Amino acid sequence: MLFADTGLSPAAISSLFVIWSVTAFGFEVPSGLWADLFSRRLLLVASPLLAGAGFGLWAFFPSYPAFAAGFVLWGVGSALRSGTTQALVYEELERVGATGVYARLFGRSESVSLLAVVAASAVASPVLAVGGYRALGAASVAACAACAVAGCFLPETRVPGGDGQEPSPGSVVREGWAQVRREPAVRWALVLVTVLEGVTSLDEYVPLLVRSTGVAEASVPLLVLVVTVGDAVGGWLAGRGAAWLAPVLAVGGGCLAVGSLSGRPGGLVGVAVAFGVFRWAMAAADARLQDRIGDGARATVTSVAGFGSETVAVLVFAGWALGSRWAGAGVLMGVAAVPYLVVAVVLGWARLGERRRAGEGGRA
Repeated sequence: MLFADTGLSPAAISSLFVIWSVTAFGFEVPSGLWADLFSRRLLLVASPLLAGAGFGLWAFFPSYPAFAAGFVLWGVGSALRSGTTQALVYEELERVGATGVYARLFGRSESVSLLAVVAASAVASPVLAVGGYRALGAASVAACAACAVAGCFLPETRVPGGDGQEPSPGSVVREGWAQVRREPAVRWALVLVTVLEGVTSLDEYVPLLVRSTGVAEASVPLLVLVVTVGDAVGGWLAGRGAAWLAPVLAVGGGCLAVGSLSGRPGGLVGVAVAFGVFRWAMAAADARLQDRIGDGARATVTSVAGFGSETVAVLVFAGWALGSRWAGAGVLMGVAAVPYLVVAVVLGWARLGERRRAGEGGRA
């Protein structure tokens, strides 16, 4: 709305989104490398400050150059956070012997984040009516500043080079590549996170799915909220029953297919259950990845997963755009259940193979 009200054309607005995406892509892996070389807490403090600076430019200097610079700052800030947060949290939990709660902690943080977005969206309308875009911008800057302050209080016992060997970019990259190359479990965990997080970018199309059920326009936000709540519940339940990842993921894929293809508002309950399952599964997959990679290049490897997820997301968006020429939102969302079902089958076979090998080892 701000961009359009400033006079930007749809093409100009789209170009801003391209700048945002390219920036995030370009800095995803380097930011993970920085997190393994320097203080992770410092990067997590800088991340919201960069985003807040971008929002301030938008609100107080509305113009195409300011919007472009803001998206660059926001993209860099997001990249600094990606991989860095997971690495810092996991290693601090490892220090106190509590890595078992990692999935639950991260899942619940995602759940709270989703609900906070809902609350912020509800508050945005009256703030916009009273103070306009500048008031919204000021509130956004203040929220980012508060995040930076919170980041200052994160624990960080890790000191780069504290073992007497100062890490270099080359040594960190080699360590990360060695972990991925030597350990099949790391590769599979990396692929699992990439696919699950990338395909779940379909949540951007939930409003289109809701509208395709034929409900009144005024009901669309409420039904979108139903799916958001399901997503949040899944995050809140993360960390439980991770051993059942394959069958639960299959159930989620089935719920997505049936709910989407029904073409009825009631089917959105199934979609809500599906997105809850996917949020739960992403936390389990992330925990599985963190359990399998080492500290020397943890943030770098995690950022590679983030880069892969963004790549899959772009393919998903392109696939939706192409498929929309022949099919509606319900069919496209139903087809999106296929990757989840494939992942569930692969995980199931892998689990069965592990049990078979364990049984053969016991008999031997």
